[in-house]
Amino acid sequence: MFGLIYFLLQIYVLVLIAYAVMSFFQPAPGSPVRTVQKGLGRVCDPVLNLVRRVIPPARVGGMGLDFSVLIVILVIEIVLLPLFA
Repeated sequence: MFGLIYFLLQIYVLVLIAYAVMSFFQPAPGSPVRTVQKGLGRVCDPVLNLVRRVIPPARVGGMGLDFSVLIVILVIEIVLLPLFA
C-alpha cells in the first residue's frame, strides 16, 4: 500500500515539473501543446492554488515568480523521506 502511495506521489512530482516547464511556452490556440497544458493545469492547479493563497507570486522586475510548484514538490519529498527511507 505504501509503495503505491510513494509511486503516485512521485508521478505527481513529475507532472508538476512538466507543468512548470510547459508554463514557459505560449502555443497557438488549438495546438496539441495547448491541450497538454490545459490537462496539466487541471491536475496541478487545485493543489497549487492552495499554496498560492498563502504565498502569492513574488514581484521581481515587473513579473511574478511563482514558487508554488517548488513548495509543493519540497513538501511531498519531505513527507516521503521519513516514511520511505
